[in-house]
Amino acid sequence: MTKNINVGFIGAGANTELRHAPGFNSIDNVFLKGVANRTIESGEKAAKKLGIEKVYSNWVDLIEDDEIDAICIGTWPYTHASMSIAALENYKHVLCEARMAMNSIEAHAMLDASLNSPGTIAQVVPPPHTMKIEQHVTDLINEGYIGDIIGVNARIFQGSTFPNPNTPIHWRNRKDLSGNNIMTMGIWYENLMRWVGTASSVLSVGQTIVKNRRHSNGERMEIQIPDYLDIIYKLYGGGVVNLSMSTVAGNFAPELDIWIFGSSGTLRILSSDFSNPGKPELIVKGANISDKEMKTLEIPKDKQSSWRVEEEFINSIRGLETVRRTNFTDGVKYMEFTDAVSESLQTGDTVNLPIHY
Repeated sequence: MTKNINVGFIGAGANTELRHAPGFNSIDNVFLKGVANRTIESGEKAAKKLGIEKVYSNWVDLIEDDEIDAICIGTWPYTHASMSIAALENYKHVLCEARMAMNSIEAHAMLDASLNSPGTIAQVVPPPHTMKIEQHVTDLINEGYIGDIIGVNARIFQGSTFPNPNTPIHWRNRKDLSGNNIMTMGIWYENLMRWVGTASSVLSVGQTIVKNRRHSNGERMEIQIPDYLDIIYKLYGGGVVNLSMSTVAGNFAPELDIWIFGSSGTLRILSSDFSNPGKPELIVKGANISDKEMKTLEIPKDKQSSWRVEEEFINSIRGLETVRRTNFTDGVKYMEFTDAVSESLQTGDTVNLPIHY
């Protein structure tokens, strides 16, 4: 008989409703045991809507409840470290919403807590954008389809519009809530990291075009996080990546366009679904040295992945598999990259990785 696993939720927002609660509900002998939201009222509302058994007045009580086996943290990055560390110290398994933390110092503390809590599973929710194509692109590169990597040019303008100071402020615009994370930079570094490896050095330049936005209370808040960013980074395995992203590049900017140049071939990943901004359907094109033109590459069905984060988390707890997307070690890597970008923006210097404290 498979052991029952009781899951507690801290922050039951949109992702919990859309993905986590249904994902856990679909697994045998997994139960939505408890929830702690900002208020008891919002917790009761979430519990009723999602079928969660118990409502807690605060997240500490949820973590310390012996009936809870695993914690799903759905809050913003500024609380991730304290909640994850507390959960791990209470020997709870942790599924933490991305981004992992405010900075790499917090991320290292989270990793240390997981290593000091033997038998616990610690996972960061991975980005869903490239799951369908990820394995095939990785295999093509590893099997030599394009030869040695020379360079990568990635332009990420998902959901970009022309600058508008009347756009409501989002938590990603607030440094006090998101730390050194910038737009969806960490997401795309994580995706690229799976394909071409990790950065050895980083040089970045950025600007904040919309310098203030409206808070929900009507007041204007100063924005310190860039909304236009260019990053050049070297790869440990060889090659250079140029990553450009913006939320204010206008309505005509490409949603997503990534070129991977090799010594004997080229891959291109781009959005094909312009009718669905922010959630593009990705296609892969490729050509090697013997081809006359690039062609669309079919993704074999046995290599296509879809969202199974909750299943992977539970299977890892049960010893049936190990976490691939995304363990705390990989989370630390993208948080160190995030800090390197932030430092380079401030100093104008190239920052080497990994960061040594």
